[in-house]
Amino acid sequence: MENQTFKIEDIYVPAKRRRMLDPEKVNSIAESMLLEGQRTPILVRRDGEGLVLVEGLQRLEACRSLGEETIVGLIVQARRK
Repeated sequence: MENQTFKIEDIYVPAKRRRMLDPEKVNSIAESMLLEGQRTPILVRRDGEGLVLVEGLQRLEACRSLGEETIVGLIVQARRK
């Protein structure tokens, strides 16, 4: 698997995942990203033509809060829950 860059706006976040959002953790990750960049890629899966977030909600939201338009991630094979 190889890291890829995805447009943040193209990544769908399921409602079940959105409920797990922790604003304090997002702020902490955003501060870390400012100093060190994104260290861990998010995980997404293909769903037709789109992308669905599998793992990395806090990182995705941290990038969004920093005004980033793209994020580094990996495409994985994941079954729907």
